Amino acid sequence: MKVLGIIGGIAPESTVDYYRLIIASYREQKRDGSYPPIIINSIDMKKMLDLIAAKELAGVTEYLLNEVKKLAQAGADLGLLASNTPHVVFEDIQRRSPLPLISIVDAACEATKALGIKKVGLFGTRFTMQGRFYPEVFSRQGITLIVPDLDDQDYIHGKYMSELIQTH
Repeated sequence: MKVLGIIGGIAPESTVDYYRLIIASYREQKRDGSYPPIIINSIDMKKMLDLIAAKELAGVTEYLLNEVKKLAQAGADLGLLASNTPHVVFEDIQRRSPLPLISIVDAACEATKALGIKKVGLFGTRFTMQGRFYPEVFSRQGITLIVPDLDDQDYIHGKYMSELIQTH
């Protein structure tokens, strides 16, 4: 059985959700009382967000790539980043990663396509809503992404940061 590595802590709440959903899905499929092997590397979200806010994307890539390498050294066979925001540099990390990486964006696009949906809304951090990573992937499948206007993005980002992940 392959060992899944998760870069977590970006935000901690999503890491917990990923862990719970993976365990529940596994248990539903196996029904034998076993659990999947998972390694979680909980990183410093503030460090990552500060680099992104400063538009230091090369620094974000290096930081996250080093954390993925730690997962590989710990025995993970594949990995994922348990948050949308770090996908701003996902392709750069994926190219240099010692592990195959699962993309949240690709998975979301595949699920949207399977449902036959042609237009979806995107909420998240400002970095996610303003990033090109979702529109690029979804447009290749003929799916239109709708994002809020800039004032609403500011409001959503503020609520996300202060209430959901409590950085303020």
